[in-house]
Amino acid sequence: MERVLYRQTNFPVLQNRVYDTEDEAQNCLKGDIELVQNLQTGLVYNAAFRPDVMAYDSTYNNEQGLSLHFRNHLEQVVEIVGNTLGKDNLVEVGCGKGLFLEILQKRGFDIKGFDPTYEGNNPNIVKKYFEPGIIQPAKGLILRHVLEHIPNPYHFLCLLKQANDGKGLIYIEVPCFEWICQKRTWFDIFYEHVNYFRLSDFDKMFGRVIKSGRFFGDQYLYIVADLASLREPVFQKNDLVSFPTDFLASLMTIANRTEHPFCIWGGASKGVIFSLLCERMGSSVDIAMDVNPAKQGKFLPGTGLLVQAPGSALKKLPIGTPIYVMNSNYLEEIKNLSKHLFTYITID
Repeated sequence: MERVLYRQTNFPVLQNRVYDTEDEAQNCLKGDIELVQNLQTGLVYNAAFRPDVMAYDSTYNNEQGLSLHFRNHLEQVVEIVGNTLGKDNLVEVGCGKGLFLEILQKRGFDIKGFDPTYEGNNPNIVKKYFEPGIIQPAKGLILRHVLEHIPNPYHFLCLLKQANDGKGLIYIEVPCFEWICQKRTWFDIFYEHVNYFRLSDFDKMFGRVIKSGRFFGDQYLYIVADLASLREPVFQKNDLVSFPTDFLASLMTIANRTEHPFCIWGGASKGVIFSLLCERMGSSVDIAMDVNPAKQGKFLPGTGLLVQAPGSALKKLPIGTPIYVMNSNYLEEIKNLSKHLFTYITID
């Protein structure tokens, strides 16, 4: 039995992929959102999700490591991992482009990684999905921003437990659904993310949680748990999701804005959904900027909006032009990069 929380249609299935042409981007593969809470497990997920349409490859780019603020966040994660999992015999499942894994290596950690989107030549990273039998059991597993992408997360965790001989610790980091609800961040609901987690969900799934909390401005949550204590989650009546009825209120306000050009800073997930829903409200974004060179000169899925380098885009803007900042965590960096010459509007 499921309780519907939120619906949207025709979202890009991969909002972190960019395209070579506007036409390709506008006609990218799309899917629907039907966010529900399961009243048997208590978990929240997209009931309309189709795993068969998902294909993560080298065109997928979700790298945030160019930001000093994000690097500082990763240093926090290094400390948590080191203090709980230790430095020996670790595996990162879904290590992306290898940034975090290589930070750990430089700190003396013994670690291997798995990810089909990896493009480098680090011999400790295997360019394929992690699966049972692929490695000997590790002392600790690291799962950063992977579990939200996996249908049936409990089953996936069971596979990891099985692959690791039923033991070891696991570090899990995911977006925080409580923060999304509290802040009404409608631009944080993606097709790519089939699951939306709260800390209470992990208390239901693990009998022994060693450490847990929120960080990165409360946008992310983390837990360190004992894989041996994994158990099937069971819904509890006092854990019913309270989804805000005014979830889209700020979208209505932004769509009624009158200033031009309409500029955003951030061409990743938030920027993709923000620009898409604004366009559907009749208020199209004019300029999108991002510091990631892999996104610059490319087009965002759904809208076909061109991503520009801040250095070139800012030259076209009059001083004081409003810029909508897609993630307030990066506000000070953005102000410094743009010499504090503009009006900065945080959307979260």
